[in-house]
Amino acid sequence: MSVYKVTILALLATLAIVGRLVFNFIPNFQPVTSIIIICGIFLGPTAGIVLAFLVTFLSNMVLGTGIWTIWQIVSWAIIGCLSGIVGKYRPKPPFYVVIILAILSGYLYGFIVSLTNYQITGQGFLAYYLIGLPFDTNHAIGNAVFMVILYPTISYLFDRYRKNHLAYMSSPKK
Repeated sequence: MSVYKVTILALLATLAIVGRLVFNFIPNFQPVTSIIIICGIFLGPTAGIVLAFLVTFLSNMVLGTGIWTIWQIVSWAIIGCLSGIVGKYRPKPPFYVVIILAILSGYLYGFIVSLTNYQITGQGFLAYYLIGLPFDTNHAIGNAVFMVILYPTISYLFDRYRKNHLAYMSSPKK
């Protein structure tokens, strides 16, 4: 992994962690999933997975860690990998595709976490999942809101970097 990617991952991780802490008072309304999707689209599946691990591990040091931390990492890593695959086949997908991916990712995240944590309550999976569905909907709406706010700016910065990087690489060396 290049120094550039490590630096960008550190900046995106910082943005996601601070955003998660700032919006902690609103249940499941956080920029983490949207930032992981953006990372996956522009930097690839591996970077999405690494970002998922960093953000979950570091933010849960403040918010509290438990068995759910593993499944948060798994959920966000899957989302980062899927968005990386989307970015691989379509380097700059249409904005509506990114919004749809963000909304569906809110429900995917909730489904995976519910699938692994329902035994704690002693209830069946369906009851546990249905009770959590309003939180998953809040997560999906939050993802769409943060994607509308973050994606245009971050994609502009990535496009600008690519243009400058290509110009630098193609210039004659002295």
